[in-house]
Amino acid sequence: MSSIYHLGAPGALLLLALWGGTKLVAYAQRGPRSTKLNGPPSTSRILGLSRELVQTSDMSAVYEEWAARYGPAYEVPLAFGAKKIVLTDPKALAHFYQSERSVYVKTENDRLFIDKIFGRGIVWAEGDVHKRQRKALTPGFSNAAIRRLTSVFYDSTYKLKTLWDTMLETTSDGGIIEVQEWMNRIALDSIGIAGFSHDFHYLDGQNSAVTAAFKALQIAETSFLSKLMFILSLTFPFLMNIPTPRMRLFWELRRSLNVIAERLYANTRSEKDGDVAEELTDQSVIGLLLKAEVSDAEVYMTQEEVVAQINVLLLAGYETTSVGLTWALIELAKHPEIQDELRKELAQFGSGDPSWDQLVSELPFLDAVVLEVLRVHPPIPETLREAIQDDIIPLGTPVVTPSGEVISSIAVAKGSAVLAPIRCINRSEALWGPDAKEFKPERWVEVKKEMKLPAKELQGHHHLLTFHDGPRTCLGKLFALAEFKAALSVLVRNFVFEFPDGPETQLETHMAIVPRPKVVGQTGAKVPLRVRRAE
Repeated sequence: MSSIYHLGAPGALLLLALWGGTKLVAYAQRGPRSTKLNGPPSTSRILGLSRELVQTSDMSAVYEEWAARYGPAYEVPLAFGAKKIVLTDPKALAHFYQSERSVYVKTENDRLFIDKIFGRGIVWAEGDVHKRQRKALTPGFSNAAIRRLTSVFYDSTYKLKTLWDTMLETTSDGGIIEVQEWMNRIALDSIGIAGFSHDFHYLDGQNSAVTAAFKALQIAETSFLSKLMFILSLTFPFLMNIPTPRMRLFWELRRSLNVIAERLYANTRSEKDGDVAEELTDQSVIGLLLKAEVSDAEVYMTQEEVVAQINVLLLAGYETTSVGLTWALIELAKHPEIQDELRKELAQFGSGDPSWDQLVSELPFLDAVVLEVLRVHPPIPETLREAIQDDIIPLGTPVVTPSGEVISSIAVAKGSAVLAPIRCINRSEALWGPDAKEFKPERWVEVKKEMKLPAKELQGHHHLLTFHDGPRTCLGKLFALAEFKAALSVLVRNFVFEFPDGPETQLETHMAIVPRPKVVGQTGAKVPLRVRRAE
């Protein structure tokens, strides 16, 4: 109880009322119970470990420590007596991800939040609606589509190169450039052109409602109370109507996304109706979505669904790609020998660019660097789902229950929350060996030959959960990898990246829509690097 005193009497009374109501509902709905598991003790009778979960910037190390102590399946106490089951066992994770849509789905409150912020797109959808939307989107992310779009990724990066060359013209030892902002610009212009045949001109310095909203969310520093209200809003949706600073930013983001999405929809629709730019729109994601919208098509989407897809694709294409590219430049600046080796591999193309097929299969060290960035720094740190029916999850490694029983499977009752901590699993020493926290692209040589580590049992992309797994695996995976590799190949061939204060520069996490890196001491998500032209 003492842990809520700082919220004041009204806040404490509100939380107590919510807690009491939750207890009554839970008691009335109680059915078959989940297997009782060991786990970390609660620090608050009201909040459980929610305060720690909100205030800890990197939970991956904590989840890993708990797995070492309590086993690869354990439970964590949450607010108002709720609990979540955490899985780090590969066999259990494979079952969990393969059972999405049929057993493990987003909670209704999660979906309400997604609907309120982004609309009823593929991230919101479940069951048959998700199948239909995914089928409609799939042609836009096929091998053939990505092959055509690779030139867009190169064009955006070369535009940045021209701008940087001008900035560095008068200096021989390079200049300090805040690279994260520039990676944002590459990512947004690329998703705009490749996704919607729309150039945001962000690399040219033009701003839009979308960039303004994203920037506001990246800069925002929120109090513990604001963060707590955000977390509680996922359980009590009416709290989303309270105008906290964070919620105001989310409302503004939704408004901004809707404005730009509806404008893009209308422009592309008018182009198609007038047979204007037919070839261009047919090759973009929105062009294929508009085909799917036709009612007599094999699959269809309503206008509301098309706009929602644009919202989601803008977010995914902008946030995750820019964060991944930023982390790549950070790791290369920290490891100049890796940067040199990558530049040497890319030198074979001279002033030309690798084709899409060469990016995929003929650049093993580039592939290793990209995979290692995705392993160590996954943009989405975890997957949380709720069981919509009772289930039995098998375990590859048995666990011991609080009563001392050794079990090789766990019962999960309908309504239970289950978490896959992606970042923890990608960096787990139990799965990847004692050097799991180190950035070592060379590990992928062993992985591709004959991997002997327990991580080989993981079913995701190259044994990683970065792109999710199962029926909800990331649809834009090939798009993201092609953009990542194309952009990185241009940047590394033409520039050298260093930390102004040396490779030991300290970094921390800046909480935004997607957690972002920042150099300690910087205001906001900023990563200033010394950039000089490669010889």
